[in-house]
Amino acid sequence: MTRIVLKPGAVSLAEWRAIRDGAGVTVDPASLPAIDRSAAAVTAILAKGEPVYGINTGFGKLAMVRIADADLARLQRNIVLSHAAGTGAPMPAGIVRLMMALKLASLAQGASGVSRATVTMLETLLNRDIIPVVPQQGSVGASGDLAPLSHMTAAMIGVGQFLVGGTPVEAEKALQDAGLAPLVLGPKEGLALLNGTQFSTAYALAGLFEAEALFQSALVTGALSTDAARGSDTPFDPRIHALRRHRGQIETAAALRILMEGSAIRASHLTGDDRVQDPYCLRCQPQVMGAVLDLLRQAATTLATESNGVSDNPLIFAETGEALSGGNFHAEPVAFAADMIAMAICEIGSLAERRIAMLVDPALSGLPAFLTPKPGLNSGFMIPQVTAAALVSENKQRAFPASVDSIPTSANQEDHVSMAAHGARRLIEMAANLRAILGIELLAAAQGCDFHAPLATSPALSPVMAALRARVPMLEDDRHFHPDMEAAIDLVGPDLPRLTGLALPSSLEPAA
Repeated sequence: MTRIVLKPGAVSLAEWRAIRDGAGVTVDPASLPAIDRSAAAVTAILAKGEPVYGINTGFGKLAMVRIADADLARLQRNIVLSHAAGTGAPMPAGIVRLMMALKLASLAQGASGVSRATVTMLETLLNRDIIPVVPQQGSVGASGDLAPLSHMTAAMIGVGQFLVGGTPVEAEKALQDAGLAPLVLGPKEGLALLNGTQFSTAYALAGLFEAEALFQSALVTGALSTDAARGSDTPFDPRIHALRRHRGQIETAAALRILMEGSAIRASHLTGDDRVQDPYCLRCQPQVMGAVLDLLRQAATTLATESNGVSDNPLIFAETGEALSGGNFHAEPVAFAADMIAMAICEIGSLAERRIAMLVDPALSGLPAFLTPKPGLNSGFMIPQVTAAALVSENKQRAFPASVDSIPTSANQEDHVSMAAHGARRLIEMAANLRAILGIELLAAAQGCDFHAPLATSPALSPVMAALRARVPMLEDDRHFHPDMEAAIDLVGPDLPRLTGLALPSSLEPAA
């Protein structure tokens, strides 16, 4: 098993991705003294006898209620059980792993007042792949992702369920089988575990990782569609994009140019082609996809910062012995980042669908109607384009910004919330829609290129054609289309750009 040394405050996007995908974690031993000092500070604060939010008071609107010393442990257990009020389908295990690791990195910065045992419990569960069952719905992305993080914490204290080997097991039994005792929460620990943006951030990061791979796949399918339509690579000339100066646009144009370099199809119409300009879905790929890349990078910068920060409340400052109440749990940065990723996913699909529509229209593409040798008798790609249109429209509806919404909670104490949780959660389903759109485009573009035989596409795109044709033959006559689509969709993702042998632009990791 790959193991990541988790350095709180300095974890890369690549490391978060690896943890989601199953890598083990070891908390950097250098962080342990800060954890111990923070826990000791909580003990010292309690000894002063002053009211401190979440340590010896109620929560939310009930913050003015003082809790007796004898009830402090019960207070922390109660907040976990009462706040474990989520609903909906369980989170995917990989995203729960990411949420747990984000919480672990936050607590290990020594500003939350938890004990070393609590940090060790999270670390152990991740390394043994014992994953809490956490409902997806119930957070408004402020005052922390309270409900989902409470379900995570409830499992740690022996209530609820864990996934063990992919099977739900009652939490107490799963811990017992693993030789672990349920966590006993000390003062502040329940609140520290359930207060934070880790659910929203985990989903936003997962959406970002999907968007990155699909962006690169869309460059490949877009280049192949351009060749299928006998489109020009002149719009990808670097001199055009240097004048506009946008980094993403410049890099995208360069990628499209090298993807098409050496294409015999392109060479065949360099002269004698009376078309002056291609449709925008071909010609403006650098401008649209470049803007998408810049947007994804901006979102990545926000999420890299958020994932390395502390979003607990109150925060413990051991050096001064203070507990300061603030609002780091408010997930507005994550909500904005999720909205940006949603717009990016939506636009990639919107442009790809227009290329599919262009390819099936003989007036625009010069190819047989609906990409079938016998239109009329056969419908060819008529309905796959409709499916792509349906998925694009669905993504457009889902792309409406979540961050512009708010609804008061906790008797108006929490009167403005971010809605980051479902703003981030929608990204996975939007990405699945985009993957299907790109799978359809891959099929259509390959079919279009086949009509130009014996002329071949470029050396970079030919392995993509070969990989598809190994799974799906050219469509001569109508057949059951769904299996063809599923085979093409399976190709879309990280593997598709790798087939080109080229380093396509991404580099979402913020500069150090």
